Amino acid sequence: MIPERMHAVQLAGHGGLDQLVYRDDVPVPQPGEGQVLIRVAAAGMNNTDINTRIGWYSKMVNADTETGGASGFQSVNDDDASWSGIPLEFPRIQGADVCGHIVAVGKAVDPARIGERVLVQTMQPLREVGPFHCITYGSECDGGFAQFAVAHSEFTHKVDCDWTDAELASIPCAYSTAENMLHRVLLGPERVLITGASGGVGSAAVQLAKRRGATVTAVASKAKAGEVAALGADRVLDRNDDFVKVLGRETVDVVVDLVGGAQWPGLLDILCRGGRYITAGAIAGPMTELDLRTLYLKDLTLFGSTWQDDCVFPDLVSYIENDEIRPLVARTYPLKDIATAQEDFLAKKHTGKLVLVPPDVATR
Repeated sequence: MIPERMHAVQLAGHGGLDQLVYRDDVPVPQPGEGQVLIRVAAAGMNNTDINTRIGWYSKMVNADTETGGASGFQSVNDDDASWSGIPLEFPRIQGADVCGHIVAVGKAVDPARIGERVLVQTMQPLREVGPFHCITYGSECDGGFAQFAVAHSEFTHKVDCDWTDAELASIPCAYSTAENMLHRVLLGPERVLITGASGGVGSAAVQLAKRRGATVTAVASKAKAGEVAALGADRVLDRNDDFVKVLGRETVDVVVDLVGGAQWPGLLDILCRGGRYITAGAIAGPMTELDLRTLYLKDLTLFGSTWQDDCVFPDLVSYIENDEIRPLVARTYPLKDIATAQEDFLAKKHTGKLVLVPPDVATR
């Protein structure tokens, strides 16, 4: 039975943890044409949830994400504080990662889909606008921090596996981000360096790069080096190392960067001639210096990565079903404890994913 009301976390506006409001009287959404209604079993947590809450995507913000992670920033331009640069509508139910079961369908959707165990694709293309235009689930539309969520059937993928709900909920945002980066740079059996390797995207990138036959050098804190090595990294550097001194110049074919910050220029120095650099994050700070001579004299290629090719998410589902990858879940939390979960996320003491679990519908 589908209730009329549900438990959900609503983001009231950009700012601190106090903007996350847990409620038990939010109307259950109804699927429109081409949409499905999902009973959420688990929802992973990502940097983007915090970045969106604090308005970090605004060009007015130059600091790292940790600086405003708990309390927000004093100066944020609401007009450009989202992935898409379009003002968010509040209240917003966040949550880019959704694992659950389809319990109802809208018009033009086969009723046979009811009962499917599914994952929702996080980055959803706006084909009517053109290439490289997309929205993020849980940002430009309501997401999975609730008992129920609506999604377009096209972007709701059936998955057959024996994984736990928390494991599946670790996949959509982090693994699609990582897989898209490797897909965009056409990573093969090469030498790759991955920053932020203990986080959700970084740990995914380590596994997915090894799947492609790459030799992986990962960057993480000393305390997490063993866990990152267990994911498949061939070598783990401390995040405070001088990469040029440790590895030498022109020793890496590809850099997968999720950190940015002060060490960024050294990443181009370790790239070989003709090397490729790709980024999908800048948690240590978005502002850096680029010596254009390094770029052109070494024939480097720099990529940004947000929009995803249509093949990326279906490929991930096939990796799951073929047992080619396995996420690392650090901890799960009841949905009502989202503020504690985000505080733990910001503390960066975990390796892998933190996952939120909504209360069972039958016991609301």
